[in-house]
Amino acid sequence: MQEDEKLNDDLNSDEFYDQYDIHVDPKQSPIRIDKFLMDRIEKATRNRIQNAIKSGSILVDKKEVKPNFKVKPGQIISVVIPRPPGEGMGVVPQRIPLDIRYEDEDLMVIYKPAGMVVHPGVGHYRGTLVNALAYHFGQNHLPIMDGDYQDRLGLVHRIDKNTSGLLVVAKSDYAMTHLARQFFNHTIERTYYALVWGEPEKNAGTITGNVGRHPRFRHQFTVFPEGESGKWAVTHYKVLERMYYVSLVQCNLETGRTHQIRVHMQHIGHPLFNDERYGGDRIVKGTIFSKYKEFVENTFTVLPRHGLHAKSLGFIHPGTGKEMFFESDLPRDFENALNEWRNYIAGRKAALDSNVKEWQQTNR
Repeated sequence: MQEDEKLNDDLNSDEFYDQYDIHVDPKQSPIRIDKFLMDRIEKATRNRIQNAIKSGSILVDKKEVKPNFKVKPGQIISVVIPRPPGEGMGVVPQRIPLDIRYEDEDLMVIYKPAGMVVHPGVGHYRGTLVNALAYHFGQNHLPIMDGDYQDRLGLVHRIDKNTSGLLVVAKSDYAMTHLARQFFNHTIERTYYALVWGEPEKNAGTITGNVGRHPRFRHQFTVFPEGESGKWAVTHYKVLERMYYVSLVQCNLETGRTHQIRVHMQHIGHPLFNDERYGGDRIVKGTIFSKYKEFVENTFTVLPRHGLHAKSLGFIHPGTGKEMFFESDLPRDFENALNEWRNYIAGRKAALDSNVKEWQQTNR
């Protein structure tokens, strides 16, 4: 992986919102809440504030309010609002095919293949999902974000370049604000399938620990168990299939930190298969005899990226209030790698059974 690709991949955080707790001054005179917040939140236009109020993303003393609400002295205002993207990053529309699984006037659900970068960044100004969305929106005359969001084009979360799977894209400021609140409240259902080295001791469990940038290796993230740095992260896992050398594991995110699953699984001693950044691109479980090493290297070729797939996505529709759920099949490279391991284990078992039978017949 080249240096510029590493820099861009580090941008793939799920955190697309800012959160504020504002204490109203005891001497504050009554004033409309949108005007009050516009003076206290950077780049907070009246439209952004009103959309946040309507979506329930702004609470006063833990209660929802209406756009014409007037703040009073001593109140506490809680705000969750989409974070504007970095400035100076122009987006070039490009005719790149999109695998759209669902679309209406409020949002889209897209399947991102492994290898596609989500957002333009250092070394990746073209060929990204955002470049494709810019073309799609322009060609179909669909609504796009207000000025602050033109570089983002509705993204409310991301997945890493070499992770495949589902993403939801907002098509209006209101939808973006509503979805951002769901991510902040941890009510978005996100299920990933991970191929990891070894077999976790428990069939199911929860991994916790602050995740933050590694103090020595700036392109990696790590777990800070004592919480002295990083941000709180929670991953729930369940082992779906054990194959001695590797396991297929289901991971459900409660929080969405950069590289969270990759870092958490490495933290418990089971890095993702072929994850070069977190030690999964070498033999972690098993011997190093030539035939096994040859098999592993061949399987790395079958799955030439880390074994992680965003399998399902569930959320409340911003417009209708209905529960939405989408699921995707494992991509071919992931499924092929699983079959390689299944066949290898079956072959080893058959050989062992044959040896046992031969020994029994010899010693009768």
